[in-house]
Order: sequence, then C-alpha cells, then structure tokens
Amino acid sequence: MEKLRRFLAYYKPHLGLFILDLSCALVVAAVDVAFPLVTQYILRTLLPAMAMDSALVRIFVLLIVCLVCAYLIRAVLQYVIGYWGHRLGTFIEADMRRDIFTHIQTLPFSFYDGIRTGKLLSRVTNDLFEVTELAHHGPEDVLISTMTILGAFIAMFTIEWRLAFCLLVLLPVIIYFVMHTRLKMRRTSRVVKERMAEINADIESSISGARTAKAFANEKYEIKKFEKGNKNFLSAKKDFYKIMATFNSGTEFFLAMFNVAVLASGGYLIYKKQLDTVTLITFTLYISTFTSPIKRLASFAEQYMIGMAGFTRFLEIMDTKPSIEDKPDAIDLQNVKGDIAFSHVSFAYNEGQQVLQDVNLSIPAGRTLALVGPSGGGKTTLCHLLLRFYDIREGSITIDGHDIRDVTMSSLRENVGIVQQDVFLFADSILENIRYGRLDATDAEVVEAAKRAHIHEEIMTFPDGYATNVGERGMLLSGGQKQRVSIARLFLKNPPVLILDEATSALDTLTEADIQHSFEELSIGRTTLVIAHRLSTVQNADEIVVIDEHGIQERGTHEELLAKNGLYAGFYQATLRG
Repeated sequence: MEKLRRFLAYYKPHLGLFILDLSCALVVAAVDVAFPLVTQYILRTLLPAMAMDSALVRIFVLLIVCLVCAYLIRAVLQYVIGYWGHRLGTFIEADMRRDIFTHIQTLPFSFYDGIRTGKLLSRVTNDLFEVTELAHHGPEDVLISTMTILGAFIAMFTIEWRLAFCLLVLLPVIIYFVMHTRLKMRRTSRVVKERMAEINADIESSISGARTAKAFANEKYEIKKFEKGNKNFLSAKKDFYKIMATFNSGTEFFLAMFNVAVLASGGYLIYKKQLDTVTLITFTLYISTFTSPIKRLASFAEQYMIGMAGFTRFLEIMDTKPSIEDKPDAIDLQNVKGDIAFSHVSFAYNEGQQVLQDVNLSIPAGRTLALVGPSGGGKTTLCHLLLRFYDIREGSITIDGHDIRDVTMSSLRENVGIVQQDVFLFADSILENIRYGRLDATDAEVVEAAKRAHIHEEIMTFPDGYATNVGERGMLLSGGQKQRVSIARLFLKNPPVLILDEATSALDTLTEADIQHSFEELSIGRTTLVIAHRLSTVQNADEIVVIDEHGIQERGTHEELLAKNGLYAGFYQATLRG
C-alpha cells in the first residue's frame, strides 16, 4: 500500500487534469450502461405500440436522436481521454524522471562505483515509459470498468435476477484466475526489466569501448557477449509471454462461459415460459457491456504488473539514501584563504581494504604541496576526500579551521578546483565545456581562460572555432586538447584551492612546459595540491610528500628528498633513466 500511495502522490500536481480524465471516463461508462436499457424500452414498449399510437413514433425518433448525440458526446470524451489522458501520463513520467535525475545528482561517488551506466539509464528511460502507460490508463480503466460492471450488474438484476445470479456464481472463478496469474506476471515482468537493463548496460559499455574493441580486433567477442545477454532477455520474455498468453486465453474462456451460461439458463427459462425473448436479448446486450470492462480490467492487471515493476525499480533508486549529506546546521565556506590540514585521516573503500592510514598533512594557505608515489598509494583518494567525494572513516580534514563535514558541500566544491587525469567533456561545444567552470562567465572570459590554458590558437584553427562540438566524451579532440580544455575550465573557475591530478599527463614536453608556467602563475596566492608521476612537474613545489599504501614515507623539498637518497631519489633516478 505504501508503494501505491507514493505512486498516487504523483497525480497531486495534475489534479485538475486527473479529475477531467476521470469525469470523462464516468460519462463514457454511463452511456455504455444506459444503451441496453434504452434498447429494452424500445423493443418492449415502443415498437409493439407504435402502429397504434403515432405519438410514440416521435418518441422513438427522439430517442434515436438522443442516442446519436450521446455517442457523439462519448466520442468527444474518448478523444479527451485519449489525448489529455496520455498527456497526464507524460506529465507524471516527466515528474518522475525529474525526481530520479535530481536524486541521482545527490548520490556520492560510491553509488556510481557500484552501478553500470546502462542499467541506470534503463531506470530513467525504459522503466518510466511503462509507468506512463499505467499512470494514464490505470485509474481511468479501473473507474470505467468498475462503474460499468456495477451499473450493468444492477441493471441485470433488475431485468432478470436468475440470469444475473448465474453470472455471480461464475465471477469468483475468473477473479481467482486473474489474481493467481497476476502474481506470476509480476515476478516475470521484474525479471524482464532486469534483463533489459543488463542489455542496455552491455550496449553502453560496448559503444563506449568501441575503439578498444577494434584495436584488439575483438568485435566478434563483443557480438557474442551481446548475444548472450540478448538470449537471456529472450528467455525472460518467453516466460513472460507464456504467462501472459495463459492469462489472456483463460480470461477469454471464462468470459465466453458467461454467454454460454446465460444462453443455457435463458433457453431453459423460455422453455418453461418464465422468460420472454426481448428480456433475453436485452440481458445478452448487457453481457457485452459487463464482459468488456472485465477484459479491460484483465488488460489493466497486465499493465499494472509491468508498470509497477518499473515503478519498483524507480523507487529502488529513490530510496537509496545519500551516504554523504550536509549537516542540518552546515555553514557556507566563505572568504577562503586555503589553510588545509589532514589530521589522523584513515580511509577504506571497502572493509579490510585500507587505502589511507593515519595521514597527517598541513598545507599553509598559498603553498604548493606535491604528492608522489606508486599507483594505488592513495594520492588521488586524498584529494577526493578533500572534496568530500567520499567521507573519511577516521580523523578530520579542515579548511581555514573548518571541518569540511561542517560546511555545505556546494560551497566546499565551489572553492576547490580540480583537473583530473581522466578528463570528461560533455557532448557540447568547446565554449560550453569551458564555461562549465563558471556558468555565468561571458564569452570573453571563456576566451581569456582558453588563452591562459594555451588552447585558444588551436581552437581558432577549427572551422567552427569555439562552437566546435567535441563529440561524445570529447572524442573529437586529441588527449592533449581535451586536457587543456579542462585546464581552461579551471582557469575560468579561479578557485582559491587547486587540485592538479596528473593534469599534464597527456601533453607533450613543450606544451607541458607552457602549461606548467600557467599553473605556476595561477598557483600564486593559492593552495595547490599536485599529483604527478612526472617528477619534473613538481620540483618547484614548496613541499613534496611521498605516499604509498603504508602512509607518508618521506616529505621535504626536491633538494632535501634527493639528499636523503630514499624513495623519492629512486623515483627521480628512474625518471632520468626513462
């Protein structure tokens, strides 16, 4: 019931449209229920007496005109239901998609670490489409069918209670069949959704890695991998269609038995002269009026299972609570100088897999700290903790004396800029990708940032200049160009704290020297954390820290660490040999 309550809550913003849809559905049901009664009146009362009373002819014509008008109104209302009802479903789908997308933005890095993009995309697109159909047809079908069934049943009991009782005896049988089969449909529908999400994930992964697959001539392997997922999907669909076919054929059979039961019972009563033919014909018309909404409810049961399976998967994401949230009394970080301190910081992504252990670092405002060491030593993790992409398990991290858990994440991240080794660019123009660093920046400021990142001249060689689309994930740019666009984005943001995570790793030596000069210019008066494997880029840092999985091993200036002839000196000698 809680799930249904949450589903119905999405109708509230569109209550006027919802009421219009249901009101039209009620009138449509009333017309369907009224027609057999009018037919009975014409057959039983008007037609036999019209030859003797000409006034009855006018009543007959008037009734025919009224029926035509009623069905014209019904057609108009069906149009309203078909158009505005579907619009209602689309509005609800859009609201759900807005909510799930907004909620996803609040989830931490750990959430994205554990879910494939294709599966997440399936939750936001395919699943919600099924919910749309349920949102439109669900209440409308239930209301029309329920009112029609009740109205028809009351009318049938009024016309001939013995025939109506025959239907009443058969009704529990079809209800039991529908409920029993519905449970199986719900389970198989959920499996189908999961298989569809897996296929989407495989397709997304294969498309993203198409260049790698071609480079290794593994196209046939990718096709086989897809075929395996596709077969699993087909198998799940086969099971679902088996149950659906059983459901539909069984429902049709039991509904046909209504006609057979009425025909048999009516024939017996006519034989006993306890029933006339007109009453049986009228009652037979009501069987159609009665069984049609039952068929609609049967279809609704199928639609409900599919739609609620999608809604359940929607709720799984919506009920995923952000593991990192602002405290209720969190303050905005303002007037940042950039004094950073890591105090007894420990962190593990998973239990038993310690990445950082009792790390203590102090970075005075305006100073540059370089982090070097082997891969997996926790350098990037340390920077991610500063931005609260993950929360530390033990210890504290402060900026200007404020524990980062006591300030709002938005203000924290507004004051810290990062250029990562794995550069991500949106499928948009170069201009908008740079402007992403500060959304209110003017075109002139974007150009200035590009000049400082030494990418302006190359941009101007493109036919469309700054309007050039970079393609999916920036694929239309070289690695160095992508990295310099991201660096320009950082220049535009102009934060008091900088994180350079292998920021020049994709650049040639000459361009790296130019960018390094720009970084040194940008770093003046700012606190800067530099992660680098190329030790030539960190020699001028105020302090260099050597860190590995066991913690901080060495710290000092370039000259001091060379003099120690320890780990750093070994890295440096290896660089010279390379």
